[in-house]
Amino acid sequence: MSNLPDEAFRDTIGTIDEGGKRKFIFPKKPSGKFYEYRKIVSYVLLGILIANPFIKVNGNQFMMFNIMERRFNIFGFPFWPQDFYLFVISMIVGVVFIILFTVVFGRIFCGWICPQTIFLEMVFRRIEYWIDGDRGAQSRLARQEWNAEKIRKRLTKWFVFFLISFGIANVFLAYLVGSDTLFLMIEQGPIEQAGNFTALLIFTGVFYFVFVWFREQVCIIACPYGRLQGVLLDNKSINVAYDFVRGEKKEGRAKFNKKEDRALTGKGDCIDCHQCVYVCPMGIDIRNGTQLECTNCTACIDECDSIMDSVGLPKGLIRYASEDEIEKKEPFKFTARMKGYTAVLFILLSVFVGMLFLRTNVEAIILRLPGQLFQHKGDKISNVYTYKIVNKTMKDYSDIHFELIDQKGEISKVGEQHFKVAKEGISQGTLFIEINEVLLESDKTKVKIGVYNGNELLETTTTNFLGPRSFN
Repeated sequence: MSNLPDEAFRDTIGTIDEGGKRKFIFPKKPSGKFYEYRKIVSYVLLGILIANPFIKVNGNQFMMFNIMERRFNIFGFPFWPQDFYLFVISMIVGVVFIILFTVVFGRIFCGWICPQTIFLEMVFRRIEYWIDGDRGAQSRLARQEWNAEKIRKRLTKWFVFFLISFGIANVFLAYLVGSDTLFLMIEQGPIEQAGNFTALLIFTGVFYFVFVWFREQVCIIACPYGRLQGVLLDNKSINVAYDFVRGEKKEGRAKFNKKEDRALTGKGDCIDCHQCVYVCPMGIDIRNGTQLECTNCTACIDECDSIMDSVGLPKGLIRYASEDEIEKKEPFKFTARMKGYTAVLFILLSVFVGMLFLRTNVEAIILRLPGQLFQHKGDKISNVYTYKIVNKTMKDYSDIHFELIDQKGEISKVGEQHFKVAKEGISQGTLFIEINEVLLESDKTKVKIGVYNGNELLETTTTNFLGPRSFN
């Protein structure tokens, strides 16, 4: 007889009670092999996350997503609005990679890599364990009347949480406006930088709300990736899974009795201790099968292995496995679906890398002035153009000028012929191109123009040159 529950649990979530009110979870402090691995991974990723906006590569911030000014830096490479197609492709590559990773390894990203999980489990909860104690102590403190002890612990925890939220907000702001602007705000003060300081306070409030109250609700309610997993996972995806075949057997779960041989009684290896439930930060019972709330954090694996070891039963009752591996004993296979996602990812990566190689540090746009016809200047034809030069680098170019590359003629700029384009700057203006009429092959000729800094060719661009319909 199996103790597997019916599917009623799927109609509710562990963080909401029957009255529809928020039910806070007090998970047991995890320990074990996987938790130690997660700590290493989490703190390395935290270090990278915090350091990214403050590292400079060739004068460029390592990571920046300045949406307001439409400036993005990825791995030290600056991307301007003209490079937006590269940013879009990189985002698509990231989405396809996460989809492929989910199809193969389930929701491991949520438990091991997601910043929300890392901050909550490896920073805020660890501080909570230090101030409030473990699961039992936290539960008792929540029910306790507001006395001196509770007020002291609550104020201490909330103050520490606010300081950390403020620190996270500063890092987040550095990603959005740049670390230089952040340091300038610190130097000038909140009055001079009222807009940025207001944004900092808003971000602090958001992070404080998330990590003090909303918590795991972000993964269940707000995060779209959590909802996607129901579409992406199948019986061949590797997840944190309960081996119900071994755990239930013929007679189902039963409490441990050291005087009996469970193999002879037909009882499952699950001793129904509920430790996997107590340690779960999402408040679910992994024995119910794959669930929306599960983030694959592996806390239940460590806890179950510890219990199995203490009662002399084999470890791995809860482990990384696919449903087919547990039920049908089938080994993992790289399915056609996985191969399809891999092919799409490879194609997108190839396109992205190719476009990166074609990208230039200086972009030139030269267009004919709208509504203007060509002009005769003796035996020459003249057209007027507007130009825009975008310097995407952190280097000043002090000797910019134009030259025709594949056509004999002259380019004359309105103003100084040689000019400067500052780092991360834009220069725009008007220029004239004059070509001898006898050299024109049609009434619309493509001309190639080189943008030079001294003798260095920075960029080439093409434009149309209009002339008369009849030629000598």
